[in-house]
Amino acid sequence: MRNELVPPSAGRITYEIRNIVNVAEKLQKHGVKINWENIGDPIVKGEIIPDWMKGIVAAAAMENDSYGYAHTRGVLETREFICGLINRRGGAQITPEDIIFFNGLGDAIAKLYGVLNPETRILMASPSYTTHSSAESAHAHTAPLCFSLDPKNRWYPNIEEIRNLVKYNPNVAGIMIINPDNPTGMAYPEELLRQIVAIAREYDLFILADEVYNNIVYNGEKTVPLSDVIGDVPGIAMKGISKELPWPGSRCGWIEVYNFGRDERFQHYVNAILNTKMNEVCSTTLPQKVIPAIMSHPEYPVYLAERTSRYEQMSNITYNFLKGVPGLMVNRTNGAFYMAVAFEEGLLTSRQSLPIENPEVRTLVEDLVNAPGVSPDKRFVYYVLASTGICIVPLSSFSTPLQGFRVTLLERDPAECERIYKTLAQKIDAYLKS
Repeated sequence: MRNELVPPSAGRITYEIRNIVNVAEKLQKHGVKINWENIGDPIVKGEIIPDWMKGIVAAAAMENDSYGYAHTRGVLETREFICGLINRRGGAQITPEDIIFFNGLGDAIAKLYGVLNPETRILMASPSYTTHSSAESAHAHTAPLCFSLDPKNRWYPNIEEIRNLVKYNPNVAGIMIINPDNPTGMAYPEELLRQIVAIAREYDLFILADEVYNNIVYNGEKTVPLSDVIGDVPGIAMKGISKELPWPGSRCGWIEVYNFGRDERFQHYVNAILNTKMNEVCSTTLPQKVIPAIMSHPEYPVYLAERTSRYEQMSNITYNFLKGVPGLMVNRTNGAFYMAVAFEEGLLTSRQSLPIENPEVRTLVEDLVNAPGVSPDKRFVYYVLASTGICIVPLSSFSTPLQGFRVTLLERDPAECERIYKTLAQKIDAYLKS
């Protein structure tokens, strides 16, 4: 072409959670049985959607208005229902005008970062979920600006580090958190959230909170939504049904805007987000329509409790097998359905490997891991995949210098979960000794 079509940074934005699927599918053709522990799709892992929920969706699909456009902000009855859930908590008070629906939170993330000035930065955690860090990096044309989550302290952030990053980076306009967190599985305690809000208040920032896992908390942990602690600070919470119902294929998420009228620049920002949504007319109508009936159904809290109990069980099985492996920093997860594990610094090298019996598989993997620029934890992950069929994700792909891996906690069979993580623990030990 006569001109460059994309900025130089575009080629550097990758999504390893999906990229590793391509490798695993090639290995499947060579007879490797894959355990998909890489992506947070409960449906793929056998989640059973109850008949009462399917019945609500089926009934809505029989209604003619489910096939038409919705309001650009979203179905009014659903926005009113969500307002009721928020306002009854007694924190931030919102109206239906403070809610905008999107085609999944991926769509929302693209728009929220996409309308920002390129000079404006959003401070976020490291490790950080790839969709957020990639979107922030793409809008700013540089690496994401991050505060660290500490694997030696339950993956909690250091408040003074956040304060200093805000203080000495005047382009920072907002602080983004994921609560409960992906990829670490950490749930922010209320006091920690209040301290982050206090920094935002002090430096005239807004808070962006991805709360898609906010109702998936276990192991006795408690966290609160942003609306409970935001006070008078401008903020946006991102929510959806892809993980909670779960209905990832619905592509249905929304934002809740808090304290819209407190700051003129924040108003312009929210209005810019809405204007980009207007160009699409609306988000998918059917999943929006069924949210009130599903979430107010008497079986819903029972169903959600059963699921979180199962994630707790799988979390504890995984933790118990990995915590004893020398050289690993392992934390018990308390929310979402992920666990991030970091290696002690310097343990992984570019010389370690695992035996691979199939010569074609061995050649395929060695070509990948010996390519220029492959991180030590990506090398580790591919050797594990080829030798065991366990598909996990390198931690370095989550905008962090830490070397490690992320797994999901979606296995439904406790015996199979034990087999997977017993095997993984053994392979880690063998890999580090190779």
